[in-house]
Amino acid sequence: MIPVKSYAAHSAASPIAPFSFDRREVGDHDVLIDIQFCGVCHSDIHQARNEWGGSIFPMVPGHEIVGKISNVGSAVTKFKVGDVAGVGVFVDSCRECASCREGLEQYCDKGMVGTYNGYDKGGQITYGGYSSKIVVDENYTLHISDKLSLAAVAPLLCAGITTYSPIMHWKMGKGHKVGVLGLGGLGHMAVKFAVSLGSEVTVLSTSKSKEADAKRLGAHHFAFTSDEQVLKSLKNNFDFIIDTVSAPHDMNLYIGMLRREGTIVVVGLPSIPAPISNFGLIGGRRQIGGSMIGGIKETQEMLDYCTEHNIVSDIELINIKDINTAYERMIKNDVKYRFVIDMATF
Repeated sequence: MIPVKSYAAHSAASPIAPFSFDRREVGDHDVLIDIQFCGVCHSDIHQARNEWGGSIFPMVPGHEIVGKISNVGSAVTKFKVGDVAGVGVFVDSCRECASCREGLEQYCDKGMVGTYNGYDKGGQITYGGYSSKIVVDENYTLHISDKLSLAAVAPLLCAGITTYSPIMHWKMGKGHKVGVLGLGGLGHMAVKFAVSLGSEVTVLSTSKSKEADAKRLGAHHFAFTSDEQVLKSLKNNFDFIIDTVSAPHDMNLYIGMLRREGTIVVVGLPSIPAPISNFGLIGGRRQIGGSMIGGIKETQEMLDYCTEHNIVSDIELINIKDINTAYERMIKNDVKYRFVIDMATF
């Protein structure tokens, strides 16, 4: 077994605190990654505090992992010692269902194996990236270019792919008007990707203070949606809206902003289901879609695209000891736009 240092939640009410455990030995197809950086996702908070239900304790959160490979199994062909590698939201899947065969492991019929707060095929709890090392099958490991800031790459493994995947699936690009609802960890990446692909991008926000950053990130327009006149001016305006907001909000306000046959794509996960007016949908043959991260192939494509176009997340690097403070700041939207833990601070 491989001894590992980490930080974990021991209950839904307890702070994240030091925790030691053992990783499995490196198997024939495994790689051992010495973790250098791990992004802090809002879903870490939801799960550490059991806000979605089904949390498994003790829990070591973290699924935006970047580090260097220090050991490889005897049958590994895709990586070598010294490579920079990444691990995202899942570390395994059934590998047999239609989704897995199509490279859409995130939609595995039997359920993907989460990087943390899950059970692996041996029945052991999976522990995530708030830790010093992780052992992962090479087929669920990603190549990371060292041409970009590794700390700023880490959030691409969740926030990045969560927004890139629907943009590519719905083929958003030149000639499309795209609204990005919310400018946080997900929203700021949605802006970067949509702009880079040629869409005309408007940030939709209830915070006027976000306007300068929206423009800095490349958005063409900013709309303060608490203003009734602004809401009226945006009716029947967008081909797509990417809804990144994880707090409860009235989706009907934004459905009315879609053109005929427009689509609002949900990627945020509020704890309360949204009531939807059927009139808003049928009045324009509008649609609501949902999307969740991407498969291994698409995530690698996204990472390669980011390397080519010099796209990374805007981050604040933190000491692991400050993780509980970071959680409280995230709840208050006091981060631009993703916390990343520097594992050297262990």
